[in-house]
Amino acid sequence: MFLEALEITKRLLGAEHPDVATSLNNLAGLYSDQGRYAEAEPLYIEALEMRKQLLGAEHPDVATSLNNLATLYYYQRRYTEAKVLLLKAWEMIMQLLGAEHPNTQTAHENYLYFLQQVLMENRQEDLSDERSLQIVSEMEKSSLENS
Repeated sequence: MFLEALEITKRLLGAEHPDVATSLNNLAGLYSDQGRYAEAEPLYIEALEMRKQLLGAEHPDVATSLNNLATLYYYQRRYTEAKVLLLKAWEMIMQLLGAEHPNTQTAHENYLYFLQQVLMENRQEDLSDERSLQIVSEMEKSSLENS
């Protein structure tokens, strides 16, 4: 159904339209949910590049695409790549929409969830930036205090 929606959207609006990027993103999400990561990744990348080109590099939809691609990388245990994109998405959304916006809070929660998973899997070596390491250190301290 998503593939059909993509084809219809391209036919009606042309191949270079933000709604085509949304359709690509939706199809990639379906593939990702099905564990078809190799098929999802190029679609997420195409949607991201299309959104950057059509909407500008600093747009909330670009941040959404970054977040979605990061989630795919997380599912594949490509933590270093996921972290970079999650941080970029969160920072972009915060700058564009402000700290109190629901999308900013969701992006922040996604990042914290990611860090929790890295910590639970004892994969802190995949984190190199100071911010992530500091948050993980605080999570570790908190978990020791609650034990």
